[in-house]
Amino acid sequence: MFKSIALQAIRKSVRATSLSSPGLQQQVATRAFATAGFPPPRLFDYETVTSNLTVADAIESVEAAFKALAKGKVDVPMPMHIGIEESSVAGPGDCHIKGGYVSATPTFTVKLACVSFYKNVEKGLPPGSGIFIVVNAVTGAPLGVFQENRFMTDLRTGAAGAVAMKYCSSPEQDVVGFIGCGAIAKNMARAAATVRPIKGVAYAIDGAEEFAAEMSAELGVPFEVVSSAEELCGKSDIIYTQTPGASTVLEKDWLNPKGVTIIASGSDQPTKCEIPPDVLAASKYISDLTKQTSKVGELRSALKAGVMTEADVYAELGEVVNGDKAGREGNEIIVVDLTGTGAQDAAIGQVAWDKLSQL
Repeated sequence: MFKSIALQAIRKSVRATSLSSPGLQQQVATRAFATAGFPPPRLFDYETVTSNLTVADAIESVEAAFKALAKGKVDVPMPMHIGIEESSVAGPGDCHIKGGYVSATPTFTVKLACVSFYKNVEKGLPPGSGIFIVVNAVTGAPLGVFQENRFMTDLRTGAAGAVAMKYCSSPEQDVVGFIGCGAIAKNMARAAATVRPIKGVAYAIDGAEEFAAEMSAELGVPFEVVSSAEELCGKSDIIYTQTPGASTVLEKDWLNPKGVTIIASGSDQPTKCEIPPDVLAASKYISDLTKQTSKVGELRSALKAGVMTEADVYAELGEVVNGDKAGREGNEIIVVDLTGTGAQDAAIGQVAWDKLSQL
């Protein structure tokens, strides 16, 4: 019924044009219907997304995405950033648009993430929101729109944290510190616990006690809350940093002399920085994507300070995952700079579609 009505409308519109040939009119009408005839994308609301996806779902696919990225098998454009300046009718806030396609997979993903809309809090709304659009890689038609409000972003970030820990730390490193104890830290903790048994240490200006209690109960892992980042650094073999990135969160002299792996995920735009340049310069520095970390990641601050060049980048994470470069070698400082790549978004988008489209 719909097809018949739609074709009649299209044919009527075509006849009203200057196309005189009936055969040409039919071709144009058929093409027009084929374009209009894609089914609408499925909409998955926030509750559906959050009740059906976990960080464990994402780890394997994100690891595979890093492998493909290092082999040049992922199309990842540079992120787009839209700054919403504060005015009487808008902002302040930021919008990030990322996406990517992993070669030989059936979908690609475009993500829109809005953050730092702090006036929302006054209205009882969260300061961030976002959607994933998963697209059929055969037809180019959108398959699903996932109202994830950064939930899927946090999952794929946590999954990247697990990959970084797996390949850039040693089995003996089991004391894991968390500087910043929000939503991303929870996913980092969940992800870390999939790599090996851990003991947790937590520090944050706010929320460390609640974070430690929740993660200890959920994961069956002992957690200690400490009073300073310095104390945390002295106790930790692995340190996850996931703060707003307004200022650096640790110092070189605080770090464990037996070696430490720092997995930093707080810097994703040019105004952010968690790790001091001297720590970066002294480290085996590993990026998720160097062309990106040099612009919006921790590497950017070291380049600006003149203490590193891009030639000082030891490897991209995918190269370590693929075995092209070694991970931990002795008592060294390793910094893994996670700015979040379109490859990860494509990976979690595929996982989300595969799982939720069956509901």
